[in-house]
Amino acid sequence: MSQLAEPRELARPGRVVSTVPGASRSRGLLLMLAPVATLVVVFGLWAAASSANGGTGPAELFAALGRLWATGELVQSVATSLGRGVPGFLLSVLVGTVLALVLSASVWLRAAVAPYMTFLLTLPTVAWVPVAILFFGVTDATVYFVVLTGAVPAIVNGLLAGVDQIQPLHRKVGRVLGAGTWDTALHIVLPAALPSYISGLRQGWAFCWRALMASEIIAGGQQLGLGLGTLLQRGREVDDIGGVMATILLILVVGVVIEVLVFGPLERRLLRRRGLLTGGSR
Repeated sequence: MSQLAEPRELARPGRVVSTVPGASRSRGLLLMLAPVATLVVVFGLWAAASSANGGTGPAELFAALGRLWATGELVQSVATSLGRGVPGFLLSVLVGTVLALVLSASVWLRAAVAPYMTFLLTLPTVAWVPVAILFFGVTDATVYFVVLTGAVPAIVNGLLAGVDQIQPLHRKVGRVLGAGTWDTALHIVLPAALPSYISGLRQGWAFCWRALMASEIIAGGQQLGLGLGTLLQRGREVDDIGGVMATILLILVVGVVIEVLVFGPLERRLLRRRGLLTGGSR
């Protein structure tokens, strides 16, 4: 059984692996600040371009952010969208994980269902919004339906990709030790497929956030409250380019913050525990 334990991180020849806690924290902080540096560079280039051609620049964007903050709509729209996005994503994780484990346990069932998961990824999530409105009306159920159709296929495909990389010996050992179907799925298949599973969760969050914005833009209104998608649509209707750009920035920042603070550290911790991540690789 000791041979099945997770390997410790090994230093490669010619590479120094830092084991100082302070150095790891500093490196983690730098990784979190890297997207901010990219945003600063983009704003600098945008400011230079707007000065050259007299177009809309970052000044109008920040002025719109100030107005949204003063009226309280900035916090309200972010809270409304996250209030739907986070529960919708968690529900997608539950549905996608269970579905992937069921498909992994049956060759015939996977052959019948898995191709449609890939098809759903290629289908724009915005196409589901009119269907959802016809079935559920302009309600939160419409938003959650669209989120599920966007996030679940990515999670299923990520977990199935990890299952395909599991050595058959692991399953055989589980059967020899008396593990049943669900014991094998929960205690052997799922832990062994974790790296690909987490990649699927990252993609699932991206699809979830994109689907949420699409549903709020099309179906948004008084019934759904003021979300980021609704705020973006309102800016378009009144030709407020500064407000539109400010909302796009908010959508981008929220998505990046979730990626940097949740999925990035989670993936690095998992890879480091399995000896797949050294001090300078990520």
